[in-house]
Amino acid sequence: MDTSTSTSSAAGSGFVSDFAAALRYWRLKRGFSQLRLSLDADISQRHLSFLETGRAQPGRELILKLGLVLDIPLRQRNAMLLAAGFAPAYRERALSDPELDAVKQALDFMLAQAAPYPALVVDRLWNLLMHNEPAARMMRFFLGMPADAPIPGDGAVNILKLTLDPNGLRRRIVNWEDVCTDLLHWVQREAMGDGPGSEAAALLDELTALPGIAAAARQPNLDRRALPFLPVILHKDGVELNLFTTITTLGTPHDVTVHELRLESFFPADEASRQWFNAA
Repeated sequence: MDTSTSTSSAAGSGFVSDFAAALRYWRLKRGFSQLRLSLDADISQRHLSFLETGRAQPGRELILKLGLVLDIPLRQRNAMLLAAGFAPAYRERALSDPELDAVKQALDFMLAQAAPYPALVVDRLWNLLMHNEPAARMMRFFLGMPADAPIPGDGAVNILKLTLDPNGLRRRIVNWEDVCTDLLHWVQREAMGDGPGSEAAALLDELTALPGIAAAARQPNLDRRALPFLPVILHKDGVELNLFTTITTLGTPHDVTVHELRLESFFPADEASRQWFNAA
């Protein structure tokens, strides 16, 4: 993937094209006062105030330091650099790039180890990049697909759209309103970070435009059984799977793609679900 193209598009919205507004946004989002941030970043509070009002221009190293202190996503650090007139600091490679072979092998290993339970690798917008065979088997069964139907792993399938579309998995999810609220939170967080006009904001608009989604999202996401996690309950043809998921990310990433990869693993929440996967 061409880095300049992807990061320039990220900086194209009114939010991230303004460095001062972006800095102020991330400081408040992280709960930092100007005094605390100035101390942690080793700059004067006066200079920080001037940066947030646009009266002073930051240097490249200072932007990188502020991004580290505020734990700003790498994509947004690049966008802030571009907004201040600097080149991006973090590359964005495709997962198929030879330089990411070690990452790909690690993901293949984790997907294989998850069997007999499903596991997926998605990007920050939940586009499907990789999956194991149990995940493909589960999707084929609940979507009514042929047993040998391919499941694309090139980002062409968006898991959130697939889950919340009335013609997709949603019709098989018993507690889809609760699941909907939980899933939308992930996209809302990305959209807040990227600002208006971004891919994340467009995805959020597309999801909330689906029938019933806006109303479901307004409901409190409470589990009446007081479980320690939100279950996903799938039902079809007398088969009911009670599942919960975990999200794994890669540590100490220095690449935008690697930073945004997520491995979602599905686990049975009851004995009947465990037996179904083992039998399959």
